[in-house]
Amino acid sequence: MPQSQAPSPASFAGWLDDTNDITRAFLAAGQIPGLINIAGGLPDPQVYPVDRLSEIAAQSIAEFPNETLGYGTIEGLPDLRAAVAQRYSTETLHLTPENVLITTSGMQALDLIGKVLLNEGDTMAGQFPTYLGALDAWRPRRPQFRNMNLQTNDVDLIGAMTGAKFAYIVPNFSNPTGRLVPEQTRRDLIDAARQTGAWLVEDDPYGGLSYDGPIPPSALELSAEQESSAPGPYQGPVIYLGTLSKMVAPGLRVGWVIAVPEMIAALVTAKQGSDLCTSGLTQRMTCKIFDAGLIEAMNPVMLRLYGERRNALLAAMDRHLTDFFDWQFPEGGMFVWAAAKDERLNTDELFKIGLEELVCVTPSSVFDSQEEFRRGIRLNFTINDADRLEEAVVRLARATERLLARIG
Repeated sequence: MPQSQAPSPASFAGWLDDTNDITRAFLAAGQIPGLINIAGGLPDPQVYPVDRLSEIAAQSIAEFPNETLGYGTIEGLPDLRAAVAQRYSTETLHLTPENVLITTSGMQALDLIGKVLLNEGDTMAGQFPTYLGALDAWRPRRPQFRNMNLQTNDVDLIGAMTGAKFAYIVPNFSNPTGRLVPEQTRRDLIDAARQTGAWLVEDDPYGGLSYDGPIPPSALELSAEQESSAPGPYQGPVIYLGTLSKMVAPGLRVGWVIAVPEMIAALVTAKQGSDLCTSGLTQRMTCKIFDAGLIEAMNPVMLRLYGERRNALLAAMDRHLTDFFDWQFPEGGMFVWAAAKDERLNTDELFKIGLEELVCVTPSSVFDSQEEFRRGIRLNFTINDADRLEEAVVRLARATERLLARIG
């Protein structure tokens, strides 16, 4: 008798089919020799305070061996939760440790929010264009995405947020556009959250990278103005996300969520099944980083370096890309967002030709939940010096000319 055929392996989860080829190609592009990458959102390693962080790590282990090397609480170190609450409290925003969850980077916070709020088919609204990592974090939940363009004067926030479980915004120098959401729009978003019952998720990794002056108060702060003036804990609709990744070093993988205690408790339940606890070593290091004022000491160095590189990229774009793209001047963050003047120019195709010209950019389709906007690109200026940025733009212009010639 013929030998029975073994069954096929079980199939992968269906959401994997919803990812795009551009993301996979983008991740693989870093292996191309001679490539200049202006696609990512990476800090320059030269700003890392290596010696100081080495000292802090050694001190943390020596002083707190059990805490830094053993398991910790799911919520995070009590000292760090208290420090975050104190760091963000103002005259009107009263926070307690009950309002704070420590996460393994800001990305984990996004993942946990999806776990506690999204069932399959639920609706969420998102600032358009929006952060690729957020879309990737929530895609396995298979929600319905609703774009919300905050740059237009006629955006219907009530309509966008009605029926949505939450609305996601990056109001300070957003990824990918580098734009700053005005204070009045932030207030309108808070009002819409209150009227619709949707949570307002405020992701703020770039707020410290303001090159041209002060920024508006956070939605978290503004929402507290309408709350009771009695001491904490905060009871508003905003879920605020912070991280050390852009302000100190991404390898520390420390982030935090500030929200009402009920939301924090739900996120804690989800985190228990995710990583059990964030690294005790990097949490204790974060306490010492706060105490030492290391963020405040590093910030002027980053602002000077990144501000000069932003200007260098924009100058190179003025020299080589004005015939092909329009863009806005970013007041902060890490990115310039450009849109092709020729609506036929598909930047998914430009991305592929760019790799042939040894330059990597990020096409706009990955920042659109509908994957329909295909004539924009995101350019990063923080990781490369002025000469490499110039050469990258020259290569990008050459790739654009090739694509336009192909289009005819």
